[in-house]
Amino acid sequence: MDSRRLLRTSATALAAAGLVLSGCSGGSDAAAPRTAAPAPSSAPEAPKLKKYYEQRLKWRDCGVEGFQCATLRVPLDYAKPDGEEIELAVSRARATGPGKRLGSLLVNPGGPGGSAVGYLQGYAGIGYPAPVRARYDMVAVDPRGVARSEPVECLTGPQMDAYTQVDQTPDDTAEVNALSAAFKDFAAGCEKKSGKVLPHVSTVETARDMDVLRAVLGDGKLTYVGASYGTFLGATYAELFPDRVGRLVLDGAMDPSLSALDLNRDQTAGFETAFRAFAADCVRKPDCPLGTGSVAAAGEAMKKFFRDVDARPVPTGESRKLGESLATTGVIAAMYDEGAWPQLREALAQAMGGEGSGLLALADSYYERETDGTYANLMSANAAVNCLDLPPAYRDAAAVEKAVPSFEKASPVFGAGLAWAALNCTYWPTPPTGRPHRITAEGAAPILVVGTTRDPATPYRWARSLAGQLSSGTLLTYEGDGHTAYGRGSDCIDTAINTYLLEGTPPADGKRCS
Repeated sequence: MDSRRLLRTSATALAAAGLVLSGCSGGSDAAAPRTAAPAPSSAPEAPKLKKYYEQRLKWRDCGVEGFQCATLRVPLDYAKPDGEEIELAVSRARATGPGKRLGSLLVNPGGPGGSAVGYLQGYAGIGYPAPVRARYDMVAVDPRGVARSEPVECLTGPQMDAYTQVDQTPDDTAEVNALSAAFKDFAAGCEKKSGKVLPHVSTVETARDMDVLRAVLGDGKLTYVGASYGTFLGATYAELFPDRVGRLVLDGAMDPSLSALDLNRDQTAGFETAFRAFAADCVRKPDCPLGTGSVAAAGEAMKKFFRDVDARPVPTGESRKLGESLATTGVIAAMYDEGAWPQLREALAQAMGGEGSGLLALADSYYERETDGTYANLMSANAAVNCLDLPPAYRDAAAVEKAVPSFEKASPVFGAGLAWAALNCTYWPTPPTGRPHRITAEGAAPILVVGTTRDPATPYRWARSLAGQLSSGTLLTYEGDGHTAYGRGSDCIDTAINTYLLEGTPPADGKRCS
């Protein structure tokens, strides 16, 4: 798997609420062009936000060729705009031309917890279609709590190593207690290290930050491409500011009307769909480590492998051994992109032969673990945002035990582990501020919702649902594998999205591509 694919996979890896498998410097002071912006349509305290909406960004060199960086100031708490403020990291690549500049195109890779600045500099700012980059300044802001923007921190590197190895398919009371204790310790670490920001990293607050950035950049309306969780962020923006919606692409859509339990169970079914597609491809190859029989037999072989490494973890060439939790995470990481399937076949064959380094590398890419044992804050920010956005899936461990059969029905291969993974928000120190609800965004301009039929992380039904909820939603379908569709090899998808971004004309509702 190449580095660009790894970046895109890890940044969008954690879409469903509560699901946890266990800087710029130097340069000039040039400011972006600025136009007067109306007050936020949903904010009665808007006059007090004037200083934020009228700030000027001081752009400077990032140390990354082709990109500039700046710092955006926003209130920590929008209910107290005269109170403490925080700083968010922003980056851009100027429109390359030719052609008239269309404004700024904000991008967000999802997560929650994925670094939008990292995504911009590592992929979108150089890899998006040239006609789009020619006409738009490509812009990203790390959301509050993420990466360079007041990052939520919870555990040290060694503590994260231990956390990611905790057994997430407990077989007895002692293992249930150990898993619960791990989630409690994680939550306590977040409160201890990031208690100030923890109550203020909701998607609503991040959407309001995006509106401040839109105004500061000089754009009357927001043009935006959000992937995975980024679709929920984009839909939330449309709900708050329907009159400021420009051209919004929501790729790999989430369904905001679902509870945390339903989101996790649906996503579990999505991973089963993706695994079956992988297995169908694998069993046709003579070197398939899951055998050359049926897809069902491959699923049984996969489950047996997980049981085997649960009982006897295999060496990896370092102090960490490959147990069931890390092995499962490694397999799930490869479900996001069918281009990773050859790597997964090889890693599975090695692990079944007693050498687990290949699957461990996949798991580490998912968790954004560096070779020096440090972690990006993806997992910390993911939990912080998810646990604030929705009430927890469960009241206690007993509720998980009741839910496990429904998860195993959704996915015989991954069900039990993903059922228990959703226990993490049960112990969260900050009460949720969001709730499941339909988003209609009445009055918004046409919004393009994109769904992939065999998407593992954001099941296709979510895209259909969101497109149906939005009063101006248009559904574009990719019939294929992998997570999200834009820029993944379909000329049909890319042409439809490019036309919308460049001309403002969405495809016909219900258009399908392969």
